[in-house]
Amino acid sequence: MQKHSSQRLMDKGQNQKLLEVQNLNAWYGAAHILHEVSLTVGRGEVVALMGRNGAGKSTTLKSIAALVPRREGNIRFMGEAIEKKASHQIAQRGLGYVPEDRRIFTELTVLENLEVGKQKPRQWPDGSAMPHWTPERLFKLFPNLGEMPARLGGRMSGGEQQMLSVARTLMGQPCLVLLDEPSEGVAPLIVEQMARTILELKAQGIGILLSEQNLPFAGLVADRAYVLEKGQIVHHSPMAELAGDAKLRRQYLGI
Repeated sequence: MQKHSSQRLMDKGQNQKLLEVQNLNAWYGAAHILHEVSLTVGRGEVVALMGRNGAGKSTTLKSIAALVPRREGNIRFMGEAIEKKASHQIAQRGLGYVPEDRRIFTELTVLENLEVGKQKPRQWPDGSAMPHWTPERLFKLFPNLGEMPARLGGRMSGGEQQMLSVARTLMGQPCLVLLDEPSEGVAPLIVEQMARTILELKAQGIGILLSEQNLPFAGLVADRAYVLEKGQIVHHSPMAELAGDAKLRRQYLGI
């Protein structure tokens, strides 16, 4: 039986690593937060980073994006070592970051927020074109935003701001997106739309490292899962294995 294109991309992504993190440590002041964290994300793959509050999920994403002042370890993105790069240099190479607190520009309109994130189209290492995100294409992905292109960011709901934060990141034409708690504090309809968005990005070949506590949401979109506990990776498995094993869920997630 012939595989669908999205399945072929996922299979290919298992061999083509977009992100490789090895022995990542991070500190806030004297506090040692991450301990020897290692993980990978492939092309067209969604990887969930799970754990209780304070486990180090957000710190892991921030450390990869060079937003933690002190970190050590090896980080390779698209085959290039980036652990010594500044955050803006990493973004210019096609690694997108959507923070948990959204950080949109409240005094700018939807279209102006999108323009801020704009970068040139990219190619995959094999020379094929990556998805090229434009406001028009993003408005098809996020119809709510298409209905309010002139609305100020500060006059949007939390869910709409979350969608705008993701859309602005996509305007940077990322190969991989670090997505921090996208289902946190938004309405169920927005959560459903966010799940559809992640699956659409996956089908386009974009890799996603997803920090998440919502197990049903992660179960809908993720291929694999890493579980963090006190800044250490304590479990790694296919997402379906973690979601379907009550003992594992109780042990690592308390649910």
